[in-house]
Amino acid sequence: MSSKTRKPTPVCPCGGPRPYAECCGPLHSGTAQAATAEQLMRSRFAAFAKQDAAYLLRSWAPETRPGRVDFDPGLRWERLEILGTTEGGPFHSEGTVEFRAHYREGRTAGSMHEKSRFRREGGAWVYVDGDVRD
Repeated sequence: MSSKTRKPTPVCPCGGPRPYAECCGPLHSGTAQAATAEQLMRSRFAAFAKQDAAYLLRSWAPETRPGRVDFDPGLRWERLEILGTTEGGPFHSEGTVEFRAHYREGRTAGSMHEKSRFRREGGAWVYVDGDVRD
């Protein structure tokens, strides 16, 4: 197959340069854990894009975890922009990630801006909560 006819491998929904199977896929399947708060944030965005409720619930802190995750069938998460991080590295126990998540609902485009809090629990990063920004 020539390079002109080969389909490009789609990048992960999180916006990383690797295909889903090498990026967020292993986190979603449970074969790998996020090394940083940002990696967990990216994997959670990909889980929203793929409507993976089980992963979202698994990666949520118990005290703020909802009983279930409902997806709006008309909403499609399209792109994630990381605006900044504080701590949340491999040697931290807490961290924040500020992001803008872009979506499409029908023909209307929109975005959600949030500063999320994460903490390491039992060696794994979990989403605690977030403050929605304008």
